[in-house]
Amino acid sequence: MNNELTFEQSLGVLRDEIDDIDGQLVALLAKRRLVTTKVGSLKSAAGMPIFAPEREASLLKVRRQQAIDAGLSPELIEDILRRLMQDSYVSQDASGYRCVNPDCKKVIVIGGKGQLGRIFVDLFTRSGYQVQVLEQADWPNSADILAEASLVIVAVPIRLTTLVIQKLGTLPENCILADVTSIKEAPLYEMMKVHAGPVVGLHPMFGPDVTGLVKQTIIACEGRFPQQYHWLLEQFNVWGAKIHPVEAHTHDQAMSMVQVMRHFSTIAYGYHLMTEGADIAQLVEMSSPIYRLELIMVGRLFAQNPELYTDIIFANQDNIAMMKRFAYRFLSLLEDVQSNDKAAFTETFSQVADYFGDYADIFMQESKVMLAKADQLKKY
Repeated sequence: MNNELTFEQSLGVLRDEIDDIDGQLVALLAKRRLVTTKVGSLKSAAGMPIFAPEREASLLKVRRQQAIDAGLSPELIEDILRRLMQDSYVSQDASGYRCVNPDCKKVIVIGGKGQLGRIFVDLFTRSGYQVQVLEQADWPNSADILAEASLVIVAVPIRLTTLVIQKLGTLPENCILADVTSIKEAPLYEMMKVHAGPVVGLHPMFGPDVTGLVKQTIIACEGRFPQQYHWLLEQFNVWGAKIHPVEAHTHDQAMSMVQVMRHFSTIAYGYHLMTEGADIAQLVEMSSPIYRLELIMVGRLFAQNPELYTDIIFANQDNIAMMKRFAYRFLSLLEDVQSNDKAAFTETFSQVADYFGDYADIFMQESKVMLAKADQLKKY
């Protein structure tokens, strides 16, 4: 009698073993999440920030070495752990946060029902603050709503920010006035003009789809009396955010390149694809991971509110000069191509590579990780 298993039977046995191991992994992950939730409760009670960068770095270092010793890919283990840690931050987030300033009477979020405003309403509420939202329909009662406010955050579209700020001339003397728009010079100027108390310009460097502020950056532009709004920045730290202080003018110059140029270029590229009649489905099928990722970022922009990007691009007249310089350099490179001047084109490429320096290699490594994840997410 032949007791040897067939190929299908042997494969089935091994697959059953894998299924059993996977089940154990799920059970262990559930157990881990219970523990991280307890950690969150403990941190909340002690008033500790949710994110401990030293702990995370130490954990990853140890686990990477354990992976190497076990004959596993350290990159694989780090990738898994980072995903697990992100999940643990979410579970800890549910425990609530320490209220840095218990003496704060009231937090008012103007535009608190908007996508970004809702995030701050939720975080301040879960930190134990008394929070109230002020929307357009509430302005007839704004005097009562703003009375005794300790913090007022303006979270309205860019085109409305200045108009809203100009209505805030009767805030309590010690009330902090802040805005969260993506331009800073004009709003900060208006806030300083209308309010004699503490003022700070904020730019949250994240979108409305974030699940928490761990590892997120909030830019802070000093206005007036920073010692009086220090508790606000500390509260952001408790939520896990990183504060990046910068002058308003420097911020707006950087954003003209980080945001305006990228958005403008993306819109122009999408417009070009449309007018050329490009078949997007075909482009996706014929794209390598990096080009597919670029198409994803283009499509992502056009899935959002056009007024948002219009406001960003049109917000500062200096952006026009920046975009003209970009167009000039684009045409300059095109002339090299038209004249078949490969030497000039290559020289420009080399100059830009030198300009990026070590960042070129850093970005290369980071992009490899992103591309690997993008490739895993392919659905067609």
